[in-house]
Amino acid sequence: MSGGVDSTLAALLLKQQGFHVIGLTMKLWEYDRVGGELPRASSCCNIELVENARAVCARYDIPHYVLDMSKDFEESVIADFVTEYQQGRTPNPCVVCNTRIKWDLLLRKAQSMGADYLATGHYAQVEFNSRNNRWILKKGLDQKRDQSYFLWGLKQDALAKTLFPLGKLTKKRVRQLSRENDLRTAETPESREICFVTDDNYRRFLSDYAGIESNPGPVYDEDGKQVGEHKGVTAYTVGQRRGLNIALGYPVYVKKIDPENNAIHICRGDNIKSASFMAGSVNWVSTAPPAGEITCKVKIRYTTREFEATLAPGDNDNLQVRLVEPASAVTPGQSAVFYSQDVVLAGGIIHEVH
Repeated sequence: MSGGVDSTLAALLLKQQGFHVIGLTMKLWEYDRVGGELPRASSCCNIELVENARAVCARYDIPHYVLDMSKDFEESVIADFVTEYQQGRTPNPCVVCNTRIKWDLLLRKAQSMGADYLATGHYAQVEFNSRNNRWILKKGLDQKRDQSYFLWGLKQDALAKTLFPLGKLTKKRVRQLSRENDLRTAETPESREICFVTDDNYRRFLSDYAGIESNPGPVYDEDGKQVGEHKGVTAYTVGQRRGLNIALGYPVYVKKIDPENNAIHICRGDNIKSASFMAGSVNWVSTAPPAGEITCKVKIRYTTREFEATLAPGDNDNLQVRLVEPASAVTPGQSAVFYSQDVVLAGGIIHEVH
């Protein structure tokens, strides 16, 4: 229970369904460690949200506990975030948090407290498919709020112990039910920034927290000619256009980040698209790994549309992904999530973009 509208309504709905509910709020980071502006009202680990969770639990006779998991979060999520940027990739910390913190450490903690299930306010669905004897992860009913993209790291044993009370609800209905039940969280604003980067300035965070200083270097065009100087490779992401400060008479985008040589490579807009890439650390969520190629749809970022793709399984949990239609800004470090209609087949981390 973060203390927002989704998790508090999820707890209430389970209570109304007859579950014995325990509220767990995770304390994931310290403001004096991450710096930046004071946390916004919608930021997780904000004291106001913790009090919201506590108050709702008290009202409905739900035991509530605050768990200090900041050390684990720092060692798993924040450390990965820093390392990925240092290696020229653009990470997705929410995926890491869900996999390593919520459905690993928190689930085990909940089970040690006697809980049978871990429930969250995610907009997703989990069902058991008796035909293939597997738990399947599905998109939430509200396509605009669907959060299945961030959950591809969940294993079968975790899905078997998971409940998503909001999976068949729209965000509008969640707000409505919260108002009808007079929940103090009914109007809690949305949180979309990286929770531990409170000012939404990851470059400032990398400097203040990790001590990563700007190290200027060359910017090369598609012919290998140096056309400018960058401010440090951690300040850029593939597909970026703004902030390059390079005037060539036509729009240019970051095509490749080369941290080993401290270089940035740019290209024209027509050449920012990619037709294939490799995905690593692949987790087959709702189906067993296929023996051969399969066709499906893939999302290469949470905010992008789905693309038709062919998957060819490789060695060591790798996949070769061929896109029917080339996509812009396929970014190393981001998650590629593969779907068959509303079912999450698998997910992995993008690398080796072609």
